[in-house]
Amino acid sequence: MKIAIVGPESCGKSTLARDLAAALNAPWVAEYVREYFAAKGTNDYGLDDIIRIAQGQLAAENAVPAPLLICDTTVLVCKIWAEVRYGHCPAELTALYRPQDYALHLLTRPDLPWEPDPLRENPDDRDYLFDFYEADLKASGANYVVVEGIRERRLAIAMKAVLGMGLEH
Repeated sequence: MKIAIVGPESCGKSTLARDLAAALNAPWVAEYVREYFAAKGTNDYGLDDIIRIAQGQLAAENAVPAPLLICDTTVLVCKIWAEVRYGHCPAELTALYRPQDYALHLLTRPDLPWEPDPLRENPDDRDYLFDFYEADLKASGANYVVVEGIRERRLAIAMKAVLGMGLEH
């Protein structure tokens, strides 16, 4: 069973992934994009890079055999990235997007202060991006819960949602 953490940039996804994994004593998969750009040696990218990042994210998830896995981002992030940056999502990327593979999506609200990072591009439109994520999750029929507030509140909301699914920790 996989739990996905998705949402706009600088909304606490990585922190929530680590905290939730620790609370549930479960492994977590970090966002592959950082590893990808570190290996590439540059932050310049195109649509082909976004597709490779999505493939790498899925490969990282599939490499961890566990009954419960926390995923710090998913192909949904790549899909929306492509749509916002390039105005469309290529068929190859759309084919990788399988929201039904996740038992629960935790959608992080952009109510935390923006933290600059060389890989972040959208400090001023996080609310717009949040709406984009939520619309996509609704349209796909994905099971999702909005996570908001300070770190402790976010973890409490996530734990309630996960434990509400009957998962033990």
